[in-house]
Amino acid sequence: MQHPGLLPLFLTATMVLSAASRPEPKLESLVVGGGCFWCTEAAYELLPGVQAVVSGYAGGSEPNPTYEQVCAHATGHAEVIRIDYDPGVISLERLLDFFWQVHNPTQVGGQGNDHGPQYRSIILYANPAQKAAAEASRARAAKTFRDPITTEIVPLEKFWPAEDYHQDYFARNPNAGYCSYVIAPKIRKLEQQIRGQGK
Repeated sequence: MQHPGLLPLFLTATMVLSAASRPEPKLESLVVGGGCFWCTEAAYELLPGVQAVVSGYAGGSEPNPTYEQVCAHATGHAEVIRIDYDPGVISLERLLDFFWQVHNPTQVGGQGNDHGPQYRSIILYANPAQKAAAEASRARAAKTFRDPITTEIVPLEKFWPAEDYHQDYFARNPNAGYCSYVIAPKIRKLEQQIRGQGK
């Protein structure tokens, strides 16, 4: 007869072994830019299956760019985010289709009141499959906008993470002026859309 006091220990050991035997999900990454990276970072963090979002710079030629250099238009880089996601939970197509919801891809020279080439709409593909998916998503989105989409779809040469103080900026500074007046209303609207879509 099994001692009753050993049962909890047995169950705990079984759960630990079961968890240890489960493989970690193999994450994939997508790099996009749609205006201020504080906004796009906060938006993509809403989606189930997104494991991490990192703000950074890409699309230019200057190595190790700084925020000041990017803002001075000295690098060619855009403010972008790298989305690390579990493709078993969320698809590349879903991430790309969400892209058209989080910003205005028809605007030229900026996004909203943020003006400059660093705020341009851009998708940076890492392989032919991402390129094809991005082009297909843009074609679908084009049917829903009155004005032409201006989003660049270009190869990803290198992603440069932004300075630490830019990471999770909205989450850490919700009461800052830009966060409360620009980002917060957008995030509330996106949350409603996601609930309405059941995703």
